Amino acid sequence: MGSYKLSKKARADLKRIWLYGVKTHGNQRAEQYHQGLLDRFAQIAEQPYLYQAVDNIRAGYRRSVYGTDSIYYRINGGIVEIMTILGHQDTEDWL
Repeated sequence: MGSYKLSKKARADLKRIWLYGVKTHGNQRAEQYHQGLLDRFAQIAEQPYLYQAVDNIRAGYRRSVYGTDSIYYRINGGIVEIMTILGHQDTEDWL
């Protein structure tokens, strides 16, 4: 595979995580975490079946945990679609 795209929700989540990181941990740590998420997206795109299916949460979705966040994605043809990135506190609302 190798390619991914972010949903509108995932882009908003990424921004929210970045802003929270800057506010609570400073620019450098926020940047490191942000880059780590981007690296994980690339890994997911290369090996999309590496992470567990979560059909019990959303049919066709898979989840990769990075730090304190869960990345929910689905495979659509040859593209991985990153649907949302949730912290533990956000999961209940999304379900």
